Amino acid sequence: MIKHLRIDNRLIHGQVAVTWKNHIGAQAIIVCNDQVAADPIQKMALPMAARGSKVLVYSIAETIQYAKDHPSETMFVICKFPSDALQIIESGLEIADVNVGNAAPIAGTKYVMVTKSIAATAEDAAVYRKIAELRGGKLRSRLTPANEEIDFLKALADAGL
Repeated sequence: MIKHLRIDNRLIHGQVAVTWKNHIGAQAIIVCNDQVAADPIQKMALPMAARGSKVLVYSIAETIQYAKDHPSETMFVICKFPSDALQIIESGLEIADVNVGNAAPIAGTKYVMVTKSIAATAEDAAVYRKIAELRGGKLRSRLTPANEEIDFLKALADAGL
Protein backbone atom coordinates (compact mmCIF):
# COMPACT_ATOMS: atom_id res chain seq x y z
CA MET A 1 0.00 0.00 0.00
CA ILE A 2 1.14 3.53 -0.67
CA LYS A 3 1.31 4.89 2.84
CA HIS A 4 2.51 8.34 1.81
CA LEU A 5 2.58 10.07 -1.55
CA ARG A 6 4.68 13.24 -1.58
CA ILE A 7 4.88 15.79 -4.37
CA ASP A 8 8.43 17.13 -4.30
CA ASN A 9 10.37 18.09 -7.41
CA ARG A 10 13.64 17.81 -5.50
CA LEU A 11 12.91 14.08 -5.20
CA ILE A 12 15.26 12.48 -2.64
CA HIS A 13 17.01 14.75 -0.13
CA GLY A 14 17.58 14.77 3.63
CA GLN A 15 13.95 15.43 4.59
CA VAL A 16 12.88 12.50 2.47
CA ALA A 17 15.70 10.01 2.93
CA VAL A 18 15.74 10.21 6.70
CA THR A 19 12.86 12.06 8.31
CA TRP A 20 9.88 11.08 6.19
CA LYS A 21 10.96 7.50 5.48
CA ASN A 22 11.43 6.81 9.19
CA HIS A 23 8.20 8.59 10.14
CA ILE A 24 6.24 6.56 7.61
CA GLY A 25 7.97 3.27 8.32
CA ALA A 26 8.27 2.68 4.59
CA GLN A 27 9.84 -0.49 3.27
CA ALA A 28 10.47 1.14 -0.10
CA ILE A 29 10.88 4.64 -1.51
CA ILE A 30 9.63 4.94 -5.07
CA VAL A 31 10.65 7.96 -7.12
CA CYS A 32 7.90 8.35 -9.71
CA ASN A 33 8.38 10.34 -12.89
CA ASP A 34 8.58 9.20 -16.51
CA GLN A 35 11.54 11.40 -17.48
CA VAL A 36 13.56 10.59 -14.37
CA ALA A 37 12.94 6.87 -14.85
CA ALA A 38 14.25 7.14 -18.41
CA ASP A 39 17.48 8.84 -17.29
CA PRO A 40 20.18 6.24 -16.45
CA ILE A 41 22.24 8.74 -14.45
CA GLN A 42 19.33 9.67 -12.17
CA LYS A 43 18.34 6.01 -11.84
CA MET A 44 21.85 5.31 -10.57
CA ALA A 45 22.29 8.44 -8.42
CA LEU A 46 18.93 8.69 -6.61
CA PRO A 47 19.28 5.43 -4.66
CA MET A 48 22.66 6.68 -3.38
CA ALA A 49 20.89 9.65 -1.77
CA ALA A 50 19.06 7.26 0.53
CA ARG A 51 21.72 4.70 1.35
CA GLY A 52 20.46 1.74 3.28
CA SER A 53 16.94 2.12 1.91
CA LYS A 54 15.22 0.28 -0.88
CA VAL A 55 14.87 2.93 -3.60
CA LEU A 56 13.12 2.30 -6.88
CA VAL A 57 13.09 4.84 -9.72
CA TYR A 58 10.02 4.13 -11.82
CA SER A 59 7.81 5.59 -14.49
CA ILE A 60 4.21 6.29 -13.56
CA ALA A 61 3.07 3.03 -15.18
CA GLU A 62 5.81 1.04 -13.42
CA THR A 63 4.89 2.60 -10.07
CA ILE A 64 1.24 1.66 -10.50
CA GLN A 65 2.15 -1.89 -11.51
CA TYR A 66 4.62 -2.29 -8.63
CA ALA A 67 2.04 -1.10 -6.10
CA LYS A 68 -0.54 -3.52 -7.51
CA ASP A 69 1.98 -6.39 -7.42
CA HIS A 70 3.13 -5.65 -3.83
CA PRO A 71 -0.03 -4.69 -1.90
CA SER A 72 1.38 -5.66 1.50
CA GLU A 73 4.55 -3.57 1.12
CA THR A 74 4.57 -0.17 2.83
CA MET A 75 5.54 2.34 0.13
CA PHE A 76 6.59 5.97 0.18
CA VAL A 77 6.06 7.40 -3.31
CA ILE A 78 7.71 10.67 -4.29
CA CYS A 79 6.26 12.28 -7.41
CA LYS A 80 8.24 14.99 -9.13
CA PHE A 81 5.19 16.93 -10.31
CA PRO A 82 1.54 17.20 -9.30
CA SER A 83 0.59 15.73 -12.70
CA ASP A 84 2.54 12.56 -11.79
CA ALA A 85 0.67 12.32 -8.49
CA LEU A 86 -2.69 12.84 -10.17
CA GLN A 87 -2.09 9.86 -12.47
CA ILE A 88 -1.19 7.66 -9.49
CA ILE A 89 -4.30 8.79 -7.61
CA GLU A 90 -6.53 8.31 -10.67
CA SER A 91 -5.26 4.72 -10.99
CA GLY A 92 -7.40 3.80 -8.00
CA LEU A 93 -4.53 2.57 -5.82
CA GLU A 94 -5.00 2.72 -2.07
CA ILE A 95 -3.13 5.79 -0.83
CA ALA A 96 -3.24 6.61 2.86
CA ASP A 97 -1.81 10.12 2.72
CA VAL A 98 -0.99 12.77 0.08
CA ASN A 99 1.30 15.69 0.88
CA VAL A 100 2.63 18.63 -1.11
CA GLY A 101 6.24 18.89 0.00
CA ASN A 102 8.48 21.12 -2.08
CA ALA A 103 8.24 22.57 -5.55
CA ALA A 104 11.20 24.66 -6.60
CA PRO A 105 10.39 27.28 -9.24
CA ILE A 106 10.92 26.16 -12.81
CA ALA A 107 12.65 28.74 -14.97
CA GLY A 108 10.58 30.00 -17.87
CA THR A 109 7.22 29.30 -16.23
CA LYS A 110 4.76 31.82 -14.83
CA TYR A 111 4.99 30.59 -11.27
CA VAL A 112 3.82 32.11 -8.02
CA MET A 113 5.39 31.30 -4.67
CA VAL A 114 2.55 29.66 -2.73
CA THR A 115 4.72 29.10 0.34
CA LYS A 116 8.43 29.70 0.99
CA SER A 117 9.22 26.32 -0.57
CA ILE A 118 6.41 25.72 -3.06
CA ALA A 119 6.09 27.42 -6.43
CA ALA A 120 3.07 26.74 -8.63
CA THR A 121 1.67 27.84 -11.96
CA ALA A 122 -2.03 28.23 -12.75
CA GLU A 123 -1.83 24.83 -14.47
CA ASP A 124 -0.28 23.27 -11.36
CA ALA A 125 -3.03 24.82 -9.22
CA ALA A 126 -5.69 23.18 -11.40
CA VAL A 127 -3.99 19.80 -10.95
CA TYR A 128 -3.70 20.31 -7.18
CA ARG A 129 -7.42 21.09 -7.03
CA LYS A 130 -8.23 17.92 -9.00
CA ILE A 131 -6.09 15.91 -6.55
CA ALA A 132 -7.99 17.48 -3.64
CA GLU A 133 -11.31 16.69 -5.32
CA LEU A 134 -10.32 13.03 -5.59
CA ARG A 135 -9.13 13.05 -1.96
CA GLY A 136 -12.36 14.24 -0.36
CA GLY A 137 -11.83 17.94 -1.03
CA LYS A 138 -8.66 18.29 1.02
CA LEU A 139 -4.98 18.63 0.29
CA ARG A 140 -2.28 19.47 2.78
CA SER A 141 1.31 20.56 2.76
CA ARG A 142 3.91 19.69 5.35
CA LEU A 143 7.67 19.98 4.92
CA THR A 144 8.66 17.49 7.60
CA PRO A 145 6.76 15.45 10.18
CA ALA A 146 7.83 18.03 12.78
CA ASN A 147 6.28 20.92 10.85
CA GLU A 148 2.69 22.01 11.17
CA GLU A 149 0.59 21.04 8.19
CA ILE A 150 -1.18 23.70 6.20
CA ASP A 151 -4.34 23.66 4.09
CA PHE A 152 -2.80 23.74 0.64
CA LEU A 153 -6.00 24.76 -1.15
CA LYS A 154 -6.21 27.83 1.10
CA ALA A 155 -2.54 28.58 0.41
CA LEU A 156 -3.22 28.42 -3.33
CA ALA A 157 -6.17 30.80 -2.98
CA ASP A 158 -4.16 33.16 -0.76
CA ALA A 159 -1.43 33.22 -3.45
CA GLY A 160 -3.99 34.19 -6.10
CA LEU A 161 -4.10 30.81 -7.79
